[in-house]
Amino acid sequence: MPTFDDATISQAPVEEVWKLLYDPSRFPEWWSGIETVEEPKQDGFTFFPKGYPDFPMPQTMRTEGNRVTISCLISHLVFEWRLEPTEQDGTQIAVHVEIPDAEAHRLETQRDVVSASLRSLAALASMTTDGPPGPG
Repeated sequence: MPTFDDATISQAPVEEVWKLLYDPSRFPEWWSGIETVEEPKQDGFTFFPKGYPDFPMPQTMRTEGNRVTISCLISHLVFEWRLEPTEQDGTQIAVHVEIPDAEAHRLETQRDVVSASLRSLAALASMTTDGPPGPG
């Protein structure tokens, strides 16, 4: 089974990254190739890839500690996202991807998509913490 890992640092605290990573409705904002997400149901949700509005892709989501694992019920790809605080109050975001042998031909494409998505997630989370301080 092909696998790969990627990681980056966000200047945002873990809580801000978690809000984006744990909420499937926010995926189109940062996950490359996702057009829309259908409202979550129980332990999963369905997303629709860009350019394929009639191709639903149901997913499951599990959380455990600092991890969010998303598994595609169609292609059986597994994305395990991990968050760790940095010494500078930012977040290291890491992802481990497992691709079943039947989908091995998608390895390089998935590597590119996940890399872009990871960096987009980090940047979006950082933007949410870069605004002016609130009144106080």
